[in-house]
Amino acid sequence: MKAMRAKNRKDGERGAALLEFAIGATIFVSAMFGVLEVGRMLWVHNSLVDATRRAARYAVNHNMSTQAQTEAKNMAVYGNAAGTGQPLVPDLSVSQVKITHQNFELGGGTVTAEIEAYDFSFVLPLVSKTMRLPAYKTSLTAENAGYVPTTLP
Repeated sequence: MKAMRAKNRKDGERGAALLEFAIGATIFVSAMFGVLEVGRMLWVHNSLVDATRRAARYAVNHNMSTQAQTEAKNMAVYGNAAGTGQPLVPDLSVSQVKITHQNFELGGGTVTAEIEAYDFSFVLPLVSKTMRLPAYKTSLTAENAGYVPTTLP
């Protein structure tokens, strides 16, 4: 009976299933974290594009004053002109938003809202790196240039 048990036991394969599981689980968990990080990066990308659109839309409907530019920057970061609340995109600040007016007047010109130097922070376990995302720009034509006529035609 002992001789038969000895022949059935595979001495060289003890623990092989555990090792295969450990390797497979490590690859699977790493791939899952990678997919989650890419999804989060796409969300941040979309949010930054939307932030430049919000700021440009606000700036094109207001004058070129310093206060209006500050309010447009607040629209990009906080989603409101007062600049209250939490930033809509993590780690985004008003100093990263730039509003540019070119030939801005009634019936013409453009307003450009730009977000520069945004660093995306990965939250992967054991890897805490950042990646500089490209500049995001939105330009709109200043058709009304914030002018509200006192009398309607």
